[in-house]
Amino acid sequence: MKALFISEYLPQEMLGPMWLSRAVKDAGHDMQALFLPDKQWVKKLEEIAPDVVLFSATTGMHGYAADVARKVKKVLPNAMTVVGGPHPTFVPEYVEVDGVDAICRGEGEEAIVELMNKLAAGEDYYETQNFWFKKPNGEIVKNCQRPLENDLNKLGFPDRSLIYDAGPIYRQSERKVFVSQRGCPMNCSFCFHHAWKKKVYNAKNREYTRKRTVTHVIDEINEVRAKYPLKFVHFLDDIFNLSNTWLEEFCERYPKEVGLPFDVILMANMTTEKHIEMLKGAGCVYARIALEAASDYVRNAVFRKNTTRQQLTDSAGWIRKHGIRLGTLNMLGGPGGTIEDDWDTVRLNIECKADHPLVSIMQPYPEFDINEMTKDMGYAVSGYDDFPEKFNRTSSIELENKHVIENLHKWFPIVVRYPWLEGIARKAVHYKRLAPLYLVMYMLYSEYMVAEQTELYSRAQGDYSLGKRAQIDFVRRLATKGVMRVYDRIVGRYLERILPGKRQSEMKLKLQMGDERVVAHMD
Repeated sequence: MKALFISEYLPQEMLGPMWLSRAVKDAGHDMQALFLPDKQWVKKLEEIAPDVVLFSATTGMHGYAADVARKVKKVLPNAMTVVGGPHPTFVPEYVEVDGVDAICRGEGEEAIVELMNKLAAGEDYYETQNFWFKKPNGEIVKNCQRPLENDLNKLGFPDRSLIYDAGPIYRQSERKVFVSQRGCPMNCSFCFHHAWKKKVYNAKNREYTRKRTVTHVIDEINEVRAKYPLKFVHFLDDIFNLSNTWLEEFCERYPKEVGLPFDVILMANMTTEKHIEMLKGAGCVYARIALEAASDYVRNAVFRKNTTRQQLTDSAGWIRKHGIRLGTLNMLGGPGGTIEDDWDTVRLNIECKADHPLVSIMQPYPEFDINEMTKDMGYAVSGYDDFPEKFNRTSSIELENKHVIENLHKWFPIVVRYPWLEGIARKAVHYKRLAPLYLVMYMLYSEYMVAEQTELYSRAQGDYSLGKRAQIDFVRRLATKGVMRVYDRIVGRYLERILPGKRQSEMKLKLQMGDERVVAHMD
């Protein structure tokens, strides 16, 4: 049996499909990936001739996934289209959408293998756990969830060849993504974890929050380094310092057995100065903490972060004290808050001296508790089909001062870095017509912060070359994006006549992403 994963190019490599591919291949089947846009994608689809076509969809991108699935069904009517990810997990009725044959809820490694085994054997597959199926007569078959895998080491290493063979831009990047855990013990109302844990699996923290062994993580990093370019490790764990014992072992072994610079996300109410000292000694050069909101009411009563302002400022102070770049995670537009509360979040970032303030606009996604809380407060929420594709562009809540919050979002990182602009920004955010200008300003400054980050990574790798200076890299980034615009509007039409399709796609993608474009950034 053959499976094909189809996705847009995303800012960084996708680990979920890699783990699915590991399970599928270990079971004796085949799995490939195909990235869009690609002018040859239909031809490639026909050549691969998959039995199962897989998609992952978030709310906001679920319409796009369905559109592609419908096109797949026109080309390969007998192929089964399966959509997994957050949106179908929380809105399983999505299976009723035209073009979608099945949805997978929750973790899919064991589920997809069972499905493909049954398809290969010609057996009835409609009772496969984790799936909802749509029969040819329109009947919906709803299955329960299988237990969570409690030993993550059993899953093996994610099959990176799936993504790297289909998208060389990911393979070539020297900064690659790793995770050491699944799940999170926190109960944040705006995060998928509490809904996944309680509403999908009805699991307790000890069942839901699982950690790979230090040995398993280190072995994976070294295996990746042996096969692919790797100079920087990007950990995506929600809380890297979840376990003191695990962290101590990691920080003792990692510099000896790996020795590459890395970055992490930390939970402020679990962070001690000793953690920061250990991480610094192990090679951490960038650490993010979730401030989210300065207002105690919004942060703790609404967002349920369970952190004090003192814990936030202490964590930030320790990170800066030990010479680690400080990143912060923030949200604007929380229900029950005011615009002055959001300005206080700006000031909290200034107080913490954030080097890289990341900010989003709060989105009440389906089945998240924040969705119900928002509606209970009397706010109207957009229908799922109207949710923004990007969570950092606009709000899906009909707030009275919506445009002010959206404009403040664009000013946020600039004012944090240059506090003297606050007076100007306080007036500017009220001008709705200037929103496009603020978006451009925000994107430009976001590019500069990424350039700063790239310089940091390069220096951590011992590369002090002039071309890696933030100012020069920033100019290169702008030039690259300018060339992209020219390519799309003018040059592309000429190149279509003189270059084969594959070469066009490679050139365009290289211009779009560049060697460092796979890092997640704010535009």
